[in-house]
Order: sequence, then structure tokens, then C-alpha cells
Amino acid sequence: MATPTPTPASRIAKPKTPAATEYQKLAAEWAKAKRIKDAQAGTKSGAKPLANSEEARRAAFERRRRSAFESRCSWTVAFWIWLLCIHVIGIVLFTSGFLLTRLVLDDRSECAAPPIEPLIEWEGSGTVEGGCWHPKTFNKAVIVIIDALRYDFTVPVGDATKAEVYHNAFPFLYDSAVQSPNNAFLLPFIADPPTSTLQRLKGLTTGTLPTFIDLGSNFAGTAIEEDNILMQLREHGKRIVHLGDDTWTSLFPDYFQANLSRAYDSFNVWDLHTVDNGVLEHIFPLMEPERRGDWDVTIGHLLGVDHAGHRYGPNHPAMTAKLQQMDIFIRQLAETIDEDTLLVVMGDHGMDEKGDHGGESDDEVEAALWMYSKEPVFGRTRVEYVTPPASAKIRPVNQIDLVPTLALLLGIPIPYNNLGRPIEEAFVGPLGNAWDRLAAASGVTSAGIKRYQASYFEARGLQQSSAPGSPVSLWKDAEDLIQSPKARKWAILSAAYTAYQEETLRICKDLWARFNVPNMLLGIITMALGVLVLILYVSRDEDEDFAVLDNVDLDIAERTLELQGVTPNADAASYKTLTRTVVKSGAVGGVVVGLASSAIIVFTSSGEWLWAGAATTIGSMVAVAFSLVFPGGKSFLNLLPNTLWGWMSLVFVASQSIGFASNSYTIWEDSISLFFLATFGIASAIAALRQPSVRERTMGIYHSLLFVVLSRLASFSKLCREEQMPYCNSTYYASANSSTSASWQLVVPFAVALILPSIIKSYLQISRSYEGLAPLWVGYVFRVILLLSASYWTLDAASNGNWLMSISETTFKAMHASLAQIVLALALIAGSFAFIWAPPCVSILTSAANSRSAQVTVLGYGNANGARYLLLPINITCACILLTKPMGSGAIAIMMWQILALAEILDVNGLVAEPIGPVMLALLGNYTYFKTGHQAVLSSIQWDAAFIPLTTIRYPWSPLAVALNHFAGQIVACVALPLLVLWKTSPKRKGVLESVSRALGVFVAFYAVESLATMAWAGHLRRHLMLYRVFSPRFMMAAAVLLAVDLVSIFVTLLGVRTNVLSVGDVFGFAD
Repeated sequence: MATPTPTPASRIAKPKTPAATEYQKLAAEWAKAKRIKDAQAGTKSGAKPLANSEEARRAAFERRRRSAFESRCSWTVAFWIWLLCIHVIGIVLFTSGFLLTRLVLDDRSECAAPPIEPLIEWEGSGTVEGGCWHPKTFNKAVIVIIDALRYDFTVPVGDATKAEVYHNAFPFLYDSAVQSPNNAFLLPFIADPPTSTLQRLKGLTTGTLPTFIDLGSNFAGTAIEEDNILMQLREHGKRIVHLGDDTWTSLFPDYFQANLSRAYDSFNVWDLHTVDNGVLEHIFPLMEPERRGDWDVTIGHLLGVDHAGHRYGPNHPAMTAKLQQMDIFIRQLAETIDEDTLLVVMGDHGMDEKGDHGGESDDEVEAALWMYSKEPVFGRTRVEYVTPPASAKIRPVNQIDLVPTLALLLGIPIPYNNLGRPIEEAFVGPLGNAWDRLAAASGVTSAGIKRYQASYFEARGLQQSSAPGSPVSLWKDAEDLIQSPKARKWAILSAAYTAYQEETLRICKDLWARFNVPNMLLGIITMALGVLVLILYVSRDEDEDFAVLDNVDLDIAERTLELQGVTPNADAASYKTLTRTVVKSGAVGGVVVGLASSAIIVFTSSGEWLWAGAATTIGSMVAVAFSLVFPGGKSFLNLLPNTLWGWMSLVFVASQSIGFASNSYTIWEDSISLFFLATFGIASAIAALRQPSVRERTMGIYHSLLFVVLSRLASFSKLCREEQMPYCNSTYYASANSSTSASWQLVVPFAVALILPSIIKSYLQISRSYEGLAPLWVGYVFRVILLLSASYWTLDAASNGNWLMSISETTFKAMHASLAQIVLALALIAGSFAFIWAPPCVSILTSAANSRSAQVTVLGYGNANGARYLLLPINITCACILLTKPMGSGAIAIMMWQILALAEILDVNGLVAEPIGPVMLALLGNYTYFKTGHQAVLSSIQWDAAFIPLTTIRYPWSPLAVALNHFAGQIVACVALPLLVLWKTSPKRKGVLESVSRALGVFVAFYAVESLATMAWAGHLRRHLMLYRVFSPRFMMAAAVLLAVDLVSIFVTLLGVRTNVLSVGDVFGFAD
């Protein structure tokens, strides 16, 4: 007699019907096997043909069920691909109207066509040799960009007790400006956000403002085609040499002297020296007298300071060493240039307290600018200006001001789209009283801005205001000053031009902040309809066929009828056909509306293809909703919860969605998520008190309180965003100013390796499922992978802390990468093969009750689905733990423990069919996102994750590593979602695929509502002061998370469920 582990009562959905135990079924199977054996031995005459016929019918029966299941899988995957397209189109529609854009004009400035008649006369005016629009000062220029050179890195601090490690390491810029004010000046250099290198280079060469819509191309830059200073140099015969960051070669292809230029990989933030050493090696030979005739402008872009910040943070000895190297480099370079060469040193942006950048905080936008000439050409208009500003808040200049300054000093035209103004110190003369030259430079620059503004307004079909204080009015004031006697009024004229330039810049910023509201509304409507359809898809009816899932009598009856050739009524198994109906309806509706809208676009020649895409999407969703409501039997009344847990799910989602309207809520979202998790844990503990048995009450309370305690424990891993200071203490890194882990934090990954496998083993042993492959994979392979990951981070700490000076950094990196590749190979490649080919985690135990009968027990039968599927999230967890720093590995391990506790809570309290499970798992994914060193700000992206398994950039592996690091919480949650449905279910569970798809629908709906809410609030608050600091980054995070979850759902979760069901079905037979 067979004794399988019984299916828990909580897994049998209501209404419950009396069901025979699995004993009878397994006994019948055992008897069947014995008959076959007897027939083969010839003990029963004539039984062999009959047995063969019976087995053939059963084999054909299993093949039909397997084929039907695979067909349902295909339709389910098709549905989720359709939903992914809906989300992509909705996000694209909104972003096309939300993210800032500007019209790029193709006009070019010309040397012989200045925008205004120059206010002064000079020899060679109108020529490159004498100066196109202004007297030329230099024939050559050496431009050095020290990436992420923050202004305070260059200002010495006298009080050693107040100095950080990066202070006083780069004093030459400050000292030379003080000691030789006619030869050098140092000023704060303010970047316009976003502070990514590509956007900054566009501003530094075109003189115009960046837009957020360009941000996504930071590491895949496209060529700049609008007028820029390098284009002007090239068109006027100047030879340009580039050394360093290869971003320049993508922005300016074929601009540089191929035989002299050297480009280096810019994305390897682990490498502090290769780019810098390459620049130093090749730039000094060009300064030799015999090589000066080979070039006119040399650009050197060094990355060591930026990479030191990304890898270690600014408050680290590596930053001190790198700044000291830059100090020596600039000193030597200043000595080697000749009197006819301008030397410019600048940072393209700053860095925050952790060494990252990309946002708009003060530390990120405050860079440094230093100009030097061996000839005394610079000056100050006031004596107190001789000393460089003590902070970046005093006398700053915009980075776009460099463009007209360089152009006029080198005698070339200012690029057409420029909005910057000349830097005062470069034109006021050594005595600080050359107001005529400064006014002339400001005048021609202002005239160029006026010309550009007029062209832009005309291209946009806009009308310029002439109200008092407007640019038109300010320009008229300046013209009136020109017409009057100019003696003693050059300073006033210069001030008038400055006022015009400032107001024009403000107007242009407002102009480019114009939003396409119809596109934004269309995107919001598309996303809202997508959410509505998804919720309708996952809604349940009281009398639908999902009411009976594990009825053994029903299963035996269905098998008997199908073996006899009786086909079940299609209406009685609607869950098997629902997804197919939905996909077909969506395809037909989309094609019909798509063809109609495309025909209208072609006929009217409107070119509004985005609107055609929106119409196609909406038409498809309407068709799907129709098929769900009418043939599918759904009702919009089903959208409202009918249980306490359903209302709790709604309250959690709605309160969070409303909360995104507040910048304070968004800033403190990580702490508020803890409140939601704790609330659920306490509520489930109270619900467990209603369970009938002492054991169920005890286990329910235990797992509920454990869930709360673990949530609190994970909260000790925290990365604070700037707005949370000083009420927040970062613990994710060694300090708030570091990007590396503290030595004591290495305890965390080793503790994870020792504890987590044992925890997973204990959960499997509860259901007697620690059988099959589980002891080998969980007990040994999983633990070895975690120990190797901990060893990787130990090597990383040894490299960062210089524990082993005898081992070179190159050797360390090779060891790093090899170890990481071994871990990923075991977790993802070997793990995938193990998951695909592993049998169910069960074993057969046979014991002799007496001489005439035997007792057969199937260990793990009651959790055959869940125990085997657990192998997949374990493997994904291993990869994420490796790609996350030590504190993050602890947070992910705690999350895995919480997922198992959540599965037990749902099982004990009978909540498997409720939406609260997927909602809490989605909340847990977001919570872990914050606990793994991330915030809803661009600067929290841990780009160095790309170099954990690799030494150089390799597509698509490097972006995938960053994605696994950044979205680890949501990815693990998505992959683990089926556990909430499959945990403690037997092989006879019906509708496994459909149950998982519905739970996945609730899970994705959470992130879709989150994306919709952040989208709507960002659109509504588009003029809010904190838009680009708080609301816009949160919207971008929500959109990215939604798309990531969609992709993981399709390519990992659903395919994993398919593999799991096929494996279990091949052993025990297919339940439906």
C-alpha cells in the first residue's frame, strides 16, 4: 500500500468536496505495475497483449495531455508578450511628451558673417589668422578634462582637522591663480544636469543645454551633428588631436588626427590608471618644439579621478593618490607649453559623497575650471577676485560659457546654437580694465544668441515677447547704449549684454521644458487601460472551474472518461481556453484598428505614427476586455475585493500610488515599505489564531512574526539619498563617502553561505521534500557557490585595501574575474541544466508490513511541485548575491528566507488564491531594491557590477550584470512568485500554469500601477521644483522595473513553470 504525503487542506480551494485519499490511486498504480511484470514473466496467459494495449492507451493519453499543456504554455507566453508590448507603447508615449527635447537647428556660423558688426577694430578682422569675430589671443590650445574634478578638490584647506583626505592633494591650480593672476584663474564650473559625461561633452562643445531624453545614450553616444566648436576648428583648418576617453570618438568621428590620437575604453571603472597613463605617455611628446607643428588643438580626457570615485568614493587614499598625480601632471604640462598656447584644465562634472554622478545635487554639478597662459593675458575686475572662490557658490560660471570663450580666444566663430557668454577674466586684460574688449566679446556673443533664438522661435512657430524685462527689451537697451557716445560706458554696455544673456538662457530653459501634454495623456490612458485589462484577467468568479484543484476522485473520473475516448466539455474547462481566446481577440482587434489608423496616417500625411501605435494598442485592449467580459464570463464587479485580504491588497497598492504625489513620501519610500511589510506580518499572525489546530496556529504565528523580524533585520542595510540627510545613516558601504565595503562587512557573505542553505533545507524537510537532487544541490553546490561568492568579495577587499602588496592589481583582477565566472557558470549554466533535467524532489520508501503485503511511501509527494521549482530561484539568487556587495548579499539572503516564510503563511492561512501574496512579494522586491544599495536616483546605479565577471566591456553581458545588480530584488521576487502557488501542492494539482499566470498578473499589476502612478504624478507635477530630483527619477525607475519584470516573467518564470510541470508530469502523469 502506498503512503504519499497528504496535500494540505489549505491548498484545496473552496467549495471543498469529499475526496478519496491518494492511497487508493497509488495502490492501483502499484497493482498495474505488478500485472505488467507478471505478464512479462508469462505467469498469466493472454495478459500480455491486453497489458500492452492498456499501456498504449495510457501513453497516448499522457501524450495528449502533454501536448495540450504545451499549447496552453504557448498561448500564455503569447499573452505576456502582448502585455509587454502594451507597457512599452504606454511608456514610450508618455516619455515622448514628458522628457525634455529641443529642436536641433542645422545652421552653421561662418567666419565672414558675424551676427553683428564688431564693436572694435583690429588687424586681420574677419579672418582666422587675426580672429573672425574678435581679436585672436592664442594660436593653439591644450584642453585637459579631468573627469569628475569637483571644485572643492582644488581648494586647499588650512585646518587639518577639517580637511578630508582629498583636500590639499591638488594645490597647483589654486596656487598658480593666486601667485600669477595674470597668467591663470580658477573658477567654479557649473554643469547642467544630467551630469553624465556624454551630456556634459555635448554642452562643452555646442554651448547649448542637454535634455533628459539624451540620457539613455550615455554609454552609446551618437555623433554630434549640430554646430560645435570642434566642427568650427576643423572647418577652419585646425588639426585636432584626442587622447583618452573614447566617448569623444563616438561624438566626433573622423575629427581627430588618426596618427597622433589615442582613444581608451571609458567604462571600466575598476581601472584607475590605463587611460591616465596613456594620456601622460602621449601628450608630452606633442609638446616638444619639433612636434608643435603637428597639431593646433590637443584634447586630453583623463578618467582616473572619476573611476577612483566610482570604485572607492572620494574619501579614500586612492583618490588622494590620483589627485596628487594630476597635480604633478598639470605642473609639468604648464612648464612645457609655449607662449602661444592656451592651457585649459576642467572637470566635466563633480561627484556625490559616494563618488557617483548623473543627478543634479550640488556636489555633482560643481566642477572646476582653470585657464593658464605663459603670457600675462588674464585679469580681474576687482582686487578681491584675485583669490579663487572659497566655495562653488561664489562667482561660478556655467559650463556652456566655455564655448564662446574658447572660440573667441582662438579666433574662430562661436557655434550657432551657443547660449553661453564670455568668461570675464579671459577678456578684461591684465589690468582688469579692458572693458572695450569685454564688451565687444559680449556683444558678438549676445548677437549670436539673438540670431539663434530668432531662428528657433521661427522654426517652432512661436512669438517672442517684447514686454519690459524680456530679451527683446533688454537687447533694445543694449542697442541704445551703442548708439550713444561709448566713452566711459563700456562697463555698462557689458553689463547690459550680460543681463540679456542671462534672461535669454532662462527663457530657453523654460522653452525646452515645454511638455507634449496630449502624448503624455495618451501614455497614461494606455497604461491605465492595460492595468484594467490585467486586473480583469486575474479576477475570479465564485463558480468558476478553479474551485476544485486537488480532487482525486474527480481526477480518476476524468482519466477514465478520457481513456474511454470521451472528450470533456470545453465549457467545463474554461481556464484551459481563456488565454487563447484573449490572445486571439487582442491580435484581431489590434490588426483591424492598426490597419485603419495606418491608412488614415498615410492618407492625411500627418506622420503621427505614435498616435497610430496608441490607437492600435487601445483597440487591441478593448477587444481583449470584450472577450473577457462576454465569452470569458468576467464581470467588472469582480474587480472589487470581496475579502479582508483583498481589501488589504488594494489599500497597500492605492496608498502607495497616492503617496507618490508627495516628494517626502518618495524620498522616504524605503522606510515606508518596511511599515507595509510589518503590517502584513502582524495581520497574518492575528489571522493564524483562527486556525483549528495548535500546530497550524503555532506555525502561522511563527512564520508571520519571523517575516516581520526579518524585514527589520534587512533594514540595517541602507543607502541614504541626499534628501534624507542628516536624518539617515548609510550602512551599505564603509561610510557615507565611500563606494567600497568595510572589512567587517565580509562577515555577511560568509554568514549567508553557512546559514541560508540550512534554512532552505529546513523548509524542504517540513514537507519531506529534501529528497532527489535537493540534498546535492542545496546541501553542497548551493553552499559552495555562496562560499565562492564570499571569497570573491574577500579578494575585492584585499585589492581595495592593499592587503597583499606583492600581488599586482592586474593579477587581482584576473583572479576576481575567474572566480566570478566560475560562480556564474555554476549558478546559471550548471544550475539551468540541473533544473531542466532534475526529477521531482521525491523518493520511494518501501517497507514490508507482513509476508504478503508491502507498504510504499512517496516522500515529498505533497510538495512535489514547489520543492522542485525552488531550485530555479535558488540559482538566480546565487547570481544576484555574487553581483551585489556584501551587505546586499545579506539583504537578498533575508529576502529568500522571507519568501519561504510568506509561502508558509499563505498555506497555513489558506490565502493562496488571494492577491495579498503576490502584492506582498512585489513590495518585498521593492524593499530589497533599497536594501541592496539603491535609491530612485541615477547616481545609485552601481556601474562597477559590469566588471565583476569581466575585465572589459562586453555586450550584452556587461549591461546584464548591471541589470542583475540593480534589479536584484524585483528579479528574485519575480522568479520566486510561482512558489506562492506551487508550495505544498501535489502532482495532481490542476491548473498550475493558469494559477501561476493569474498570480503573476497580480504581481505585475502592482508594478504596472506603480508605473502608472509615478507617470501620472510626474505629469501633473511637471512644474514642481523637485521634478527632476525626485519625481522624474522615480518614474524612470518604475518604468524600468516594470519592463524588467515583464521580461523576467516571460523568459524565466513562465518557462521555469513549464519545465517544472513537464518534469513532474513525466513521472506522475499530467493532472490536466
